Amino acid sequence: MNNSDANLDILQQRAAEQRNQIHKSVTELQQLKTNVTANVREKLDPKRQAREHFWTITGVASLVALVFGYGLAGVVVD
Repeated sequence: MNNSDANLDILQQRAAEQRNQIHKSVTELQQLKTNVTANVREKLDPKRQAREHFWTITGVASLVALVFGYGLAGVVVD
């Protein structure tokens, strides 16, 4: 085995290691994307948001209805 064959073996080994590293990185990125997508969908779920912020939504809706009611009553009474 001469020097060029040894260098070729080393280069092939490095290439194999780099391919494995790239494959691992791509797999990690795909998993990260899946996790982020699931997390965003969960955070933006309207039913979940309504359950978590029920009293806030109810208070804002009541305030808007009260202001609208007084405004409408002012138009009708005048």
